[in-house]
Amino acid sequence: MALTIGIVGLPNVGKSTLFNALTRAEVLAANYPFATIDPNVGMVPLPDERLGQLAEVFGSQRLVPATVSFVDIAGIVKGASEGEGLGNKFLANIREADAICQVTRAFADPDVTHVSGKVDPVSDMEVITTELILADLQTLENARPRIEKEVKRKTMEASVLTAMDAARDLLETGKTLFQGAKDAGIDLAELRELHLMTAKPFIYVFNTDEAGLADKAMQERVRADVAPAEAIFLDAKFESELIELEPEEAAEMLESTGQTESGLDKLARVGYDTLGLQTYLTAGPKEARAWTIRKGATAPEAAGVIHTDFQKGFIKAEIVSFDHLMEAGSMAEAKAKGWVRMEGKDYVMVDGDVVEFRFNV
Repeated sequence: MALTIGIVGLPNVGKSTLFNALTRAEVLAANYPFATIDPNVGMVPLPDERLGQLAEVFGSQRLVPATVSFVDIAGIVKGASEGEGLGNKFLANIREADAICQVTRAFADPDVTHVSGKVDPVSDMEVITTELILADLQTLENARPRIEKEVKRKTMEASVLTAMDAARDLLETGKTLFQGAKDAGIDLAELRELHLMTAKPFIYVFNTDEAGLADKAMQERVRADVAPAEAIFLDAKFESELIELEPEEAAEMLESTGQTESGLDKLARVGYDTLGLQTYLTAGPKEARAWTIRKGATAPEAAGVIHTDFQKGFIKAEIVSFDHLMEAGSMAEAKAKGWVRMEGKDYVMVDGDVVEFRFNV
């Protein structure tokens, strides 16, 4: 599924370093503002230990994980909503993303300049949030005359105007729509065509150092501040070094810092979940594969991810949960235990379903 997460932040916070590590790409990560001008896109594999276990059961020759698409967007500066820096271009790139990953600098390094002259994560977050809010307020103002005409012609419901007014009032308090729409009773579906940036799901990444990674009290405070968004703490430089190692060496290096999972793996998982995605699994002699679907997708919709003909000609789906399959040790044994089910068109897929589709061509 072509859903993307846009990586945003002030210049020199470690966005491109993080993106390089995520995608193993050689994107320019220079120590000056606007080193990234055109958005760089990378497909990041989603860590999934289940694929290796499936491959053992089915004798699969290769593993094909699900992926998360990240876009590295150039740094935002104060005044971006009014065109400062490369503001208009950057904001357009953010509008095209399905979720926003805001990277904030939380490390001190005299060799890496800060666009504001000092390291202040709270202030940095406020700058970006303010620019996005101002841009959304401008969008609402510009769209209002057109929407009013649509409502008068009865080609649009008056509830859209009500939602726009409520959104404006919320944004003027300094809160994003993602943060406050639910409590304010705003139906974001009414505003979908406006592509408001602060309505997108947010993830906050704090690029910190060893001391920050060890400061759990600070992390809890920050998590409370950015809720309901997820907060991830990582050291982008450390993550860059980690990916150059063999898996065993990387595991040892992680363990030496008291971590059980790399920050990049956590970001991929959280990003996938933030986009409202889940996976189902297929396996055979050629490959064990994780397929990406939206949460709430039905069996025919899941089949359509493989091929549109599978959805059109859908008959049934033979399904067993991954846990049951692993406990049984084989499909034959899982069937003998009664754990393999035949599901129809109304079945809502569950993450980790192992599936074989039946269809007419």
